[in-house]
Amino acid sequence: MRRILPIAIFAAAIAAGAQQKAPFTFHASTHLVVEAVQVESRDGEPIANLTAKDFAITENNVPQTVAFCRYQRLSDIPLPEKPAPPPGAPPVAAPVTSYQITPETPGSTRYNNRRLLVLYFDMTAMPIADQLRALSAAQRFIASEMRPADLMAILDYAGNGVRVRQDFTGNKDKLQKAIGDLILGTGVGFDEAAADAAAADTGTAFGQDDSEFNIFNTNRQLAALQTAIEMLAPISEKKSLVYFASGLNLHGVDNQAQLEATTNAAIKANVALFPLDARGLVAAAPLGDASQGSAGGVSMYDGGAAEAMHARLIGSQDTLYALGSDTGGKAILDTNNLAGGIATAQNAIGSYYLIGYYTTNTAKDGKFRRIKIALRPARPGVKLSYRVGYYAEKVFAKFNAADRERQLEDALMLPNPITQLTIDLEVNYFELDSANYFVPLAAKIPGSELALAKQGGARESRIDFIGEVKDQYGTTITNLRDRVQVKLNGATAAQLARSPIEYTTGFTLLPGEYSVKLLARDNETGRIGTYLKTFTVPNLMRARGLPISSVVLASQQIPLAAALFNARKSAAADAVSPLIENGRELMPSVTRVFSRSQNLFVYLQAYQHGPAAAALRPLEAYVTFYRGGEKVFQTPLLDVHQGREGRAGAVPIAFHLPLAPLAPGGYTCQVSVLDPAAGTAAFWRGKMLVVR
Repeated sequence: MRRILPIAIFAAAIAAGAQQKAPFTFHASTHLVVEAVQVESRDGEPIANLTAKDFAITENNVPQTVAFCRYQRLSDIPLPEKPAPPPGAPPVAAPVTSYQITPETPGSTRYNNRRLLVLYFDMTAMPIADQLRALSAAQRFIASEMRPADLMAILDYAGNGVRVRQDFTGNKDKLQKAIGDLILGTGVGFDEAAADAAAADTGTAFGQDDSEFNIFNTNRQLAALQTAIEMLAPISEKKSLVYFASGLNLHGVDNQAQLEATTNAAIKANVALFPLDARGLVAAAPLGDASQGSAGGVSMYDGGAAEAMHARLIGSQDTLYALGSDTGGKAILDTNNLAGGIATAQNAIGSYYLIGYYTTNTAKDGKFRRIKIALRPARPGVKLSYRVGYYAEKVFAKFNAADRERQLEDALMLPNPITQLTIDLEVNYFELDSANYFVPLAAKIPGSELALAKQGGARESRIDFIGEVKDQYGTTITNLRDRVQVKLNGATAAQLARSPIEYTTGFTLLPGEYSVKLLARDNETGRIGTYLKTFTVPNLMRARGLPISSVVLASQQIPLAAALFNARKSAAADAVSPLIENGRELMPSVTRVFSRSQNLFVYLQAYQHGPAAAALRPLEAYVTFYRGGEKVFQTPLLDVHQGREGRAGAVPIAFHLPLAPLAPGGYTCQVSVLDPAAGTAAFWRGKMLVVR
């Protein structure tokens, strides 16, 4: 805000400055907040002819002064056609560079009284058939249902960045051409990059290549959607974004913080999301159709298989529903009329008021600001629709050493997650006794996103970690604070640009439902990444059949003194962790992406409770790999006769097998554990990807 000083104080300040011969610097800080407000009568008709004096705005219950009020009248009356170019005029050349979203400039009327629609095609979230269905629906909508007031932009994501295929335009020919170009390129983005036979094998403790972070999971898809939203942010007017995807699963390996960050970015940018399920009407047979093999076991007869299939479908639509409902849009699910879904987004924008005010709260604290808008005087029966608030910006200054801790704690407490740094996380559980479980946590960060600094002649990367674990009631159970200081020589410093760094720690928890929030900060750049997920520690004492721990898939087992993993825990904690044995630690893959040149480590524990814990019964185990519903590889039967030293009833089961026999592609890994004497068994299944 601009502040006015009393004249006497101002004159005294000038005199003092003249004596000291020091120049004065005046700082002004303002933040314009723009709200799109739909005002409708009891009959749903828009109310026009209101002015700034008719609106009362408060932010966190503090009255604000309306700076401007502009009515956006969306009319379906055909606009006058632009005159044809005169004869002999040079033809307009097509752009040689990619399109970009044209920002709003002062005095420009480009977006005034126009309905802004964005078609966003997530090619990584749709198989070929669904891509063609979505693109055909877009063509039909453009040809027959696009209105004169509409301006439309077309964006797509194929795994290598968000591309603007067509900037906002009302020209149907240009839009149809952009859709046609997408049809010609369908399927792009499904091939894995930078992980073929030409990729260098470093053979160091860096482990996996950074390309594992480019595998198409929900984190990447949501981050790309956030990028598209931020492209639209400079435009003040309301925007409807239709997000085409064949479901979006937010499961164990995905970051819930990224979902929150994408949603908050849409609210702040005045973008309403309309996720559209490109699969159309899904009516799956109770036990699956001919595209997959039949399920096995007792689940075929007790309804478990049908319930799991239904849960899989619902889970794939839950994230779409959340994106729509939390941003003021609507998820369009289970309909074959995809063009009608686009029309839903179109009809969501009627005539509205664009109201702006300069907030009196200029603190960049990242906190939520609640907005209330009312008419004055109040008009019974009149309905106002607008966003209820926004998250303020958060700026972290360059703190000294004493303030760095406060910065991390402040970032941890922010309700709006910071996702500047990519981070993936895996949580497992292993039984210690009848009440306690050891929960190892593994976090992985791409080395390409970290900065190097010279300290004492050596190059190093420093990463700060802070996190907390809460129970289902929001009570903090435990927390962590650690720093990884990685010293590198010339060779390993060059490899950091394409290799991830993994950090491990662990907690002791009781059975129950928990949430973990972990922040990582690059100390050189100050960039922060947040990972948030919920997890369950089951009570294996109550498990039916043969109880087993979670299953760890890994590609490396490294010495505890390895340079990249020197954030050591105490010796007591090392002794508790089942992933540490003989001075070496098994590093969970986290992303579950493996190369054919690597070996796969599979580790889990089975537990024999009661009298069986004293007299250990032999167990049998094997690992099976499925692809497309067909079994492609199975290990020989492993006989397990020995329990874990110092832990009665805990039976460690470990496999070490080469991945060379597996062709590149996605697999379902199944671990089967049998107790022949008791006649019980346990099974675990998980997804993994094998690259060249």
